[in-house]
Amino acid sequence: MKLSIVIPIYNESATLCQLVDKVCDAAVKIASKIDTFEIVMVDDCSDDGSRALLQEHFSNRPNFKVLFQKFNQGKGAALCAGIAKTDGDIVLIQDADLEYDPSDYPVLLGPILSKRADVVYGSRFKGDISRVLYYYHYLGNQFLTLMSNIFTNLNLSDMETCYKVFRGPIIRQMIITSKRFGVEPEMTAKIAKIKGIRIYEVPISYFGRTYDEGKKIGWKDGVSAIWSILKYNVFTSLENSFSTIPKIEDVSK
Repeated sequence: MKLSIVIPIYNESATLCQLVDKVCDAAVKIASKIDTFEIVMVDDCSDDGSRALLQEHFSNRPNFKVLFQKFNQGKGAALCAGIAKTDGDIVLIQDADLEYDPSDYPVLLGPILSKRADVVYGSRFKGDISRVLYYYHYLGNQFLTLMSNIFTNLNLSDMETCYKVFRGPIIRQMIITSKRFGVEPEMTAKIAKIKGIRIYEVPISYFGRTYDEGKKIGWKDGVSAIWSILKYNVFTSLENSFSTIPKIEDVSK
């Protein structure tokens, strides 16, 4: 059993090394359940020193794959590039900041390792620990999650969460076209189209950042997410969502 951890990066030099230490510590702690792991890091043309850190500290380390985008394209494009380089049985998405805690990996991986789930979402609204921040962000998240649920017929509490875990064949066969943060509703819409897919949601902790601390998402991304929900639920077929439509009975073995 191999775990692939995909980390999109844009201007995260302040947290990058600490985040990787936490990811490695978490991977070691679940070694009894995961035979091996890889960390796929994709720099989206950072200009704050992140690229230099990646080249100096991580490019030649075992279990690491480091990719450099030629120009800044957005989180969705970075994820697409990183996922294409994975070969793990399980693929977990991890942001490069410290808002999401890798110590939650055992909870996130549990439903898949126990063969109950094919996809797991980590919900910031079901956990016990979270930083109190922007109320309007909370309302926006709830609105987007509600809108997504209406179209997908899922009952998620946090569609926009970073922590999404997939069985490898499912996410590698997905055709991802969103360049920026629209990738969250896109992934959700496309997995909801798969007949028989088992989606679980688990509680996670969350330590949100302020804009002064480096938070990047804004109101324009919210508007883009609304369009993405419509585009990928209404105007995109299952056949156009995956290069090969996953057979759940095969990937769940």
